Amino acid sequence: MFLERLELTNFRNYETNTLNFDQGINIFIGANAQGKTNLLEAIYVLALTRSHRTANDKALIRWQQDFARLEGVVQRQTGKLPLELIISKQGKRAKVNHLEQAKLSAYLGHFNVVLFAPEDLEIVKGPPANRRRFIDMEFGQMNMNYLMNLSQYKLVLKQRNLYLRRLKYKEANDLIYLEVLSDQLAAFGAKVIKIRHQLLQQMQNFAQIIHQEITNQQEQLTFKYQTFVKTEQLSDSEEVLYQAIKTIYETNQKREIEHGTTLFGPHRDDVVFYVNGQNVQAFGSQGQQRTTALSVKLAEIDLMQAQTGEYPVLLLDDVLSELDDVRQTHLLKAFQDKVQTFLTTTSLDSVAKEIIKTPKIFTIQDGIVLDEPSS
Repeated sequence: MFLERLELTNFRNYETNTLNFDQGINIFIGANAQGKTNLLEAIYVLALTRSHRTANDKALIRWQQDFARLEGVVQRQTGKLPLELIISKQGKRAKVNHLEQAKLSAYLGHFNVVLFAPEDLEIVKGPPANRRRFIDMEFGQMNMNYLMNLSQYKLVLKQRNLYLRRLKYKEANDLIYLEVLSDQLAAFGAKVIKIRHQLLQQMQNFAQIIHQEITNQQEQLTFKYQTFVKTEQLSDSEEVLYQAIKTIYETNQKREIEHGTTLFGPHRDDVVFYVNGQNVQAFGSQGQQRTTALSVKLAEIDLMQAQTGEYPVLLLDDVLSELDDVRQTHLLKAFQDKVQTFLTTTSLDSVAKEIIKTPKIFTIQDGIVLDEPSS
């Protein structure tokens, strides 16, 4: 798939703008604080209905305006697909092919993107919540069953936590209702864990090949999915997994009431990365951590294509300056002639100029976009 056209209204520092893109490499170039990343962010928000930079949707709306509108035309294998997202103080409204969607979850998956940003290193170095967020965002794009079951899991989890707090403070005493919530949480949790396990295994397969190429066959990358059920149970059927999770809730009912919260579930899972058998989060060098993050992100492109039948659009937010020549070369070669790419930079260095073929260049200056001839 590729993004053919983007229209912005009152988004960040852009009043109105209409941009037509190339199917290959599109470069947003300019000095800092001119609006390059805002354009990349607009594409990301059009795809995922949320920003990768802020949780405050109001920050996306141009100063002293009531709303922001993003409109795009995505070319898929099945044809052109118009998308529209309106962000206001009242919330968000999304349209697919001019039809308003009752839920934002129904909008997701029509336009898939993979973002590379300097903060990607936090996928490896950061706390477990970073990795869960990464997994949920990316797997939710490529697998609607995952997205639906995760949404239901979070809904039941919120209800169960509220009720556990009520039980803790003696504001309720009906354990049957808790058992009903536990049963529902176990059912949705089993589905989420099952899909996570399967997709992480596939992502590991892609990442291992990429990592070996980057390291000249010197390093072997492996994943370990850390969850609260036994490792051998991950390969069991969904029904067996459900029964195992249900038993954990039954066994720990008193403990969870005492804590007033759900202590077990996929909302506490993690992924550990190993390089040559060593935990790279804890003991890897910064170079190994960067290579691991790059391998994982590049694997995401191949995994999304395997799951959806189409390559996602690639967004590179000022990452070339963060990579040495070897990693930069591998990254650029990975998407050349394969994936539509949007890249922000203050200038193209010698490595990028040597590899990137006929990019479409947009010069950004104070929220104004100048479309220049390809070079």
